[in-house]
Amino acid sequence: MEAGIVGLPNVGKSTLFNALTSAGIASENYPFCTIEPNVGAVPVPDARLGTIQSFIKTEKTIPAVLQLVDIAGIVRGASEGEGLGNKFLSHIRTVDAILHVVRCFEDADIIHVDGQVDPIRDIETIDTELMLADLQSVESMLDKARRTARTGDKEGKQRVEVLEACQALLAEGKPVRSLSFDDATLSKMFKECQLLTAKQVLYVANVHEDDLTGEGPHVMKVRERAAAEGGAVVPVCASLESELAELDAEERIEMLESLGLDEPALALLARAAYELLGLQSYFTAGEKEIRAWTIPVGATAPQAAGVIHSDFERGFIRCETYSVADLEELHSEKAIRESGKMRVEGKEYVMQDSDVCHFLFNV
Repeated sequence: MEAGIVGLPNVGKSTLFNALTSAGIASENYPFCTIEPNVGAVPVPDARLGTIQSFIKTEKTIPAVLQLVDIAGIVRGASEGEGLGNKFLSHIRTVDAILHVVRCFEDADIIHVDGQVDPIRDIETIDTELMLADLQSVESMLDKARRTARTGDKEGKQRVEVLEACQALLAEGKPVRSLSFDDATLSKMFKECQLLTAKQVLYVANVHEDDLTGEGPHVMKVRERAAAEGGAVVPVCASLESELAELDAEERIEMLESLGLDEPALALLARAAYELLGLQSYFTAGEKEIRAWTIPVGATAPQAAGVIHSDFERGFIRCETYSVADLEELHSEKAIRESGKMRVEGKEYVMQDSDVCHFLFNV
């Protein structure tokens, strides 16, 4: 699963990306300094890994990972080829969700492309370009679908229905992510369109060090905007997080304590992005490693097993599972088994967040 980081030039996208991935690449104060999208893997902080390790001793722990794509700054007119135009928009099309970085701090040394800081204007600039690009895509697909529908083709008629619904929303200046179809076929067709504004968005408010909790007027405007859309906001000081990423563990803890923080804001961001993508974790635990595995919410036990290896899904027999809470209560798998809380689940079992599993399979 991938999330793409988008925003106007000079809002702190690359600084944030580098801090998240500890890439250590210094970003310059120039528009379009990111020519190709950088891709990085970000561990998703999860205290449950430590909890499991406190009762099951192991050589290492491996967290879940979220893949991030740093997409170069979009400018007004990108949908018509301004800046690096549709090249950037095509990169967004391939990701599963969008992290929209919005500048919410004042700094005379960092030039804003529009001259002054206005987060709502910035959001609307990005949204407009994505909607215009979608409208172009929809109109192109609609012409083809209508020609097919005129031949009496049932699938063509259904595609016209989906595309016309998208076109109507976009023409009103609204993203299509609010659309949903009860019919499974129409829903599948909608997803296959890969429209930019169909993707879920998490707003990342890049704040100054004196507003780490995001209570300033700029951030409050973004919060209001997100609330109206049913979305969320994570305040992050990208420059501070970049500093924290370069420190060793002990120095990082000291700096966080001096700021009155429990953890880096990037930890909150990684978890929020994970949730945005509709993901959850289950765990495997043994002598060699304790590991968090990423699955979509609603995944079945065989699908979860397939994340480890396709053979596990193909030859799935059953899984033995318990929760992290069971381990906290009873302190060992032996005690869990003896208490009757070790459950045996079959192919229809829907995985729950915090499951710890042992899979049995035969290929």
